[in-house]
Amino acid sequence: MAAQTLASKSTAIVEGTALVAGATRQLTGRLAFSGTGLSFWGGVDPVSGKVIDERHPLCGRRITDSILAIPSGRGSCTASQIVLELVLNNTAPRAIVLRDRDAVVAVGALVAREFFGAIPPLILACTDFDALESLDGEFVSVTADTAALPLPQLTEADQAALDGANGPAVQRAMRIVVETARIQGAASLVDVAAAHIDACTYVGPGGLAFAEKLVELGGSVKVPTTTNSCSVDRRNWRRLGVSEELGEPASRVADAYVALGCTDSFTCAPYLLESAPSQSTHVAWGESNAVVYANSVLGAKTQKYADYLDACAALTGRAPLAGAHIERDASVDIVCDLSAGENDFWPLLGYVVGLQAGSKIPYVRLEASPSRDDLKAFAAAFGTTSGAPLFHAPWTPRIGLIERPRPSMTLSEGDLATAWADLCKGEGDVDLIALGSPHLSLDELEALASYVAGEKKHDAVRVVATLGGATRRKASSDALKALDAFGVELVEDTCWCMLTEPVVPPSSGKLALTDSAKYAHYAPGLVGRRPRLASMSRCVASAISGRFAARRPAWLQSRRGFAAAARRVLLVVR
Repeated sequence: MAAQTLASKSTAIVEGTALVAGATRQLTGRLAFSGTGLSFWGGVDPVSGKVIDERHPLCGRRITDSILAIPSGRGSCTASQIVLELVLNNTAPRAIVLRDRDAVVAVGALVAREFFGAIPPLILACTDFDALESLDGEFVSVTADTAALPLPQLTEADQAALDGANGPAVQRAMRIVVETARIQGAASLVDVAAAHIDACTYVGPGGLAFAEKLVELGGSVKVPTTTNSCSVDRRNWRRLGVSEELGEPASRVADAYVALGCTDSFTCAPYLLESAPSQSTHVAWGESNAVVYANSVLGAKTQKYADYLDACAALTGRAPLAGAHIERDASVDIVCDLSAGENDFWPLLGYVVGLQAGSKIPYVRLEASPSRDDLKAFAAAFGTTSGAPLFHAPWTPRIGLIERPRPSMTLSEGDLATAWADLCKGEGDVDLIALGSPHLSLDELEALASYVAGEKKHDAVRVVATLGGATRRKASSDALKALDAFGVELVEDTCWCMLTEPVVPPSSGKLALTDSAKYAHYAPGLVGRRPRLASMSRCVASAISGRFAARRPAWLQSRRGFAAAARRVLLVVR
């Protein structure tokens, strides 16, 4: 039994398998339960310990010293950074009870213990997780089975790295890799050809200390490694009005990863780079949208690597042979015969599919021919609301994994309409247009230039687009001139999920618009704004007029794209 009642004290006992040991194998606290996965980054304030994701059932509740019970994390790979900061700030839960063995949540606790000597929260997997729902808000006693989970089979080179043969930085990194493999039940490790570091964002002093400690220990990446968007435009943050309090440590984090030998790409869309992996290549990528795109569109193989684990894989060239590295066929089959309309269709669809799929890997059967940028928008939105590292579709390279009939659930156009009302509906004056989350591709940059060419921006509206430096360098001079003439501010290195005031003005009763479902979801918790989701062309129209009024898209106004009010969604259970 996962939960049983002690008659003497009427205190329920929650039992599970310890994934990360805490101070003790048995403890008590008030249960904070949710059946919805929680993205710690953008979902939990590491200073106060309060849930800040306004779309999450636990929003407003403080999880400090609680027994937090969630099925898994979801969305961002940066959950591990938040868990570390919670531990260092003494605002962490006493225990985290999971349904799934979620490494993204666990890695932050591992790093707290390995690099800081801190006592992490007890993290355990509970087989009868759903039985805990009725105990929400009650005091419970947690008991963990501390029997050691089996270690993966290690090569002689792996063992040598663990023994310190390659230096202390690699030794510590290998400990994290092996412990994560143990948590995931991986039989062995796998060589990775490349890595992408999501941990280069500045979330707090813990992440900075981790990166600089690896440099101090003489660490150097073993495989080609790119960097994700950092927290500031490294060359222009002072001009943008970013405070020294953020700009200095954020720059130091970025510099530390460059010192480790990482490429200073600083983009959340590494699949746009010439170094993007080919089909079937094993890589260790962080950044949720990049992971989903790499697995689903490029056909590469990567787990959703937690921040810090991405760096450890880069230093060792090794990763747990688990998850998407293995040819799994866990999937959802969503029969959705829609005719795609404006480019706001794809982020909205990805958002809904992610909500429906949860931590399962979906198969989306959709009669449409998405562009690379459509898939980028879909992957980013899907990676925000889902815990899965990939999706399948008729036009994705790993479609051969779909073989047998699946159990079913339903997706209706009502689900899309509900998401549209949540993310898109609104009317009023506009003060900010936020474009490029993930970073704009070259095609998107050129499209934006064509929309604004010869037009005049409303004086009260600020238009900011984030992109990678490589994309800007490839842009035509005519496109850059058109953007500059209109007043589009191009910001490199960083992305919307890291930008705050003064780039994002505080709420003043005016609307912010974005073409990113990812940013529309995260912004309320991160910056206290609720950007409305709209296509790029509609964003530009509002930049010109200074006004926005949501218009229900044509593809959502009619049932012509549906054979009935609801279509089957086929769900594979691993």
